[in-house]
Amino acid sequence: MRMRDAWRPIDEVAGTAVDTFSYCVERGDGAFYPTKVGMVFGSDSQPFTNPISWHSWHAMQSLMERGLDPLKVLIDRAHEKGMEFWADLRLGSYGGMDPKLKVDNGGRYFAEVEVRDHLAAIARELVIDYPSDGLELDFAIANGNRPSYLRPEDVEEYTPVITEWVAELAKTVRSRDGGGTIGARVFPVEELNLRQGLDVRAWLSEGIVDFVVPLMYEYNRLDPNMPIDWLIEAAHERDVSVYGMLQPTVPSQDVALVQDNRVYASIEQLRGAAASFWSRDVDGLYTWFLKWPHGDTERAFLSEMGDPDLIEEKDRTYFVLRRSGEPDNPAYGAALPITIPEADPESRYEIPFYVADDIAESDRVSSAVLSIKLMNLIMGDKLTLTLNGQSIGDEPVTRDFAHNTPHIAPRGLDLQFHLRTVLPRKGWNTLEISLDERPDLMAGGITVDYVELRVSYSPYPSVR
Repeated sequence: MRMRDAWRPIDEVAGTAVDTFSYCVERGDGAFYPTKVGMVFGSDSQPFTNPISWHSWHAMQSLMERGLDPLKVLIDRAHEKGMEFWADLRLGSYGGMDPKLKVDNGGRYFAEVEVRDHLAAIARELVIDYPSDGLELDFAIANGNRPSYLRPEDVEEYTPVITEWVAELAKTVRSRDGGGTIGARVFPVEELNLRQGLDVRAWLSEGIVDFVVPLMYEYNRLDPNMPIDWLIEAAHERDVSVYGMLQPTVPSQDVALVQDNRVYASIEQLRGAAASFWSRDVDGLYTWFLKWPHGDTERAFLSEMGDPDLIEEKDRTYFVLRRSGEPDNPAYGAALPITIPEADPESRYEIPFYVADDIAESDRVSSAVLSIKLMNLIMGDKLTLTLNGQSIGDEPVTRDFAHNTPHIAPRGLDLQFHLRTVLPRKGWNTLEISLDERPDLMAGGITVDYVELRVSYSPYPSVR
């Protein structure tokens, strides 16, 4: 492995607004560095059965055979390029662990001293034996629905134990020579954290962590409406930073993609999510898994995302996340899809979404188009649609085909309202829909499948 190849993860983001590099040191199948307390990646899986593992192991070995530590190589390169380096430790598993200790296999996991001591030893190695600037405890790697860290019957007793475990690691990080930063990836919903024995509010109130990153691995979808206001408020009471997670993908509207219904988010969608998070008072932005190697689009966005002024008055798209093809997580509250089972003007369905722009006050907004994709809708249906209590029925509307299956034939309509007088407000907005009447010989209901707001800007004042 050439040094230039080893440096590439750092060099790909050097020169952009990225000021901190977080590196996952292991995935539960061994460490990507010559650990003295854990298992090195590839130690228990030879011969390899896939090319990624084979290449990864040989690349690491080629560095270590020359006396180079792969982790130290990355840390030094990050510092050379003016970035801080955090070692990210996934806590859902670890290489070499007895499978019987896992909750899924009938074990008690974090309730076992053996597990806590082993993970703490790896964490201490990362911050004491290496010149990293911080430690990131990745609790979000666990599935938010099912028990991962504790059995349900152990949660009450061992939640304070996990809090104390994090507090002890915080002392280790902060007391080392030169100090250090400690933070955690957590779930965006407080209920999900508490279900796993993670009392994040206590970590914040006691000043145990310096930052938190809310995210959901399970969906890995960009979500500009992520429900993190509770976390921002609690964190800022103790001057703890919250970083908004910009996931890289969105549900695809392309019917040809049926196995993995994801595509990379457009720069307009990324800007919309970034603007939403900045407006909601996050302290910074965080991203990963962008299309790699990074091209001009990725580097352009990484340069914009570090400063809210740089995305001001640039085209952006706000959308409501649709978790299609996956079991919904009830504690996360998927807003879409919404099924309206039958025509009933008294039944109204609300869809909340956040907008960072002050559209009514800006003379640089050239257009604001609200797109609503409704499956099983026909031209003879009668709807009531309101935005923040005001009817949008008199706004100009264009219609297009809407698809949600691999079939060629369209299954609904995409209504695009060109908003002129009923404008979204800055902050939280509510779109309300009711199916009032269906024509003769048309039974059943409709589904609200997708909602987005496209805001376009002009360099000159516009009159709408």
